Amino acid sequence: MISFLLHLLVLTNTYVILGVSYNLLIGYAGLFSIAHAAFFGVGAYVSMVVVLSLGWPYLVGLGAAVVVAAAVSGLLAFPALRVSGDYLVIASLGFQVIIFNVFMNWESITGGPAGVSRIPRPGFLGWTVESPLAYGLLSCVMAVGAYLFVRRIVSSPFGRVLRAIREDEVVTQALGKNVTGVKVVVFMVSGGVAATAGSLFAHYTTYINPYFFTLEESILILSVVIVGGAGNLTGSVLGAVVLTLLPQALRLVELPEALAANLRQIIYAALLAGFMFFRPQGILAERTLTLAGKD
Repeated sequence: MISFLLHLLVLTNTYVILGVSYNLLIGYAGLFSIAHAAFFGVGAYVSMVVVLSLGWPYLVGLGAAVVVAAAVSGLLAFPALRVSGDYLVIASLGFQVIIFNVFMNWESITGGPAGVSRIPRPGFLGWTVESPLAYGLLSCVMAVGAYLFVRRIVSSPFGRVLRAIREDEVVTQALGKNVTGVKVVVFMVSGGVAATAGSLFAHYTTYINPYFFTLEESILILSVVIVGGAGNLTGSVLGAVVLTLLPQALRLVELPEALAANLRQIIYAALLAGFMFFRPQGILAERTLTLAGKD
């Protein structure tokens, strides 16, 4: 039972990292991409290659994952310089499909559909993170680090520029802000932070394949942000907790064995749809400033 709870803790922390990194992009900058699972996967595969294939330390693999994912996400930033809204969604969808097919077909590196197994657990100065408790603590450290890092960004002048771009890109540019540079940087930072979740996940499961990083996974990450509250990092944490624990809670519901799996999925989807109907701003809405005496 304790091992299962620690397993849920690691998964929750993985989605906390993905949630806060994606919130930076969609919640604060207003850049609607559905390719976040691609950066998640790039982080997982790069970390795996560096540690398993090259035999280098885990921290080197983690750093390489962040750098490569940031560079790859910078490629997606270029369409965002010319298009936004619905057009950016389509561009990011194409990007997600391209990256997934790279994972599927670059078999010498990714193992193709069969994936890669026997990925080593993280090691630090001769100590290997083996036990569920140790990995749970490591996941907490990485999740807290990601949260504080992104919080620092959104609280800075750079974060205020992100909000300005989200509200009115033309006015922001007219005020002399480098909108192009800001978009590229926020994509790269968001992708780099997502890569840390990929590294954490790959070395925890010790096995990865392309089907872990599909469009459906991008939609799940989007759900974490929307349910928690876009533009609110604490909301992303709560969204990760809810969407990780809710499927486990539904297992406690007694259903006919032949229909249980499908019915649980229907109930899960209905709960999400109902939540969005009654609480469209998410669990924690973005904080806004109001003038005294005004609603």
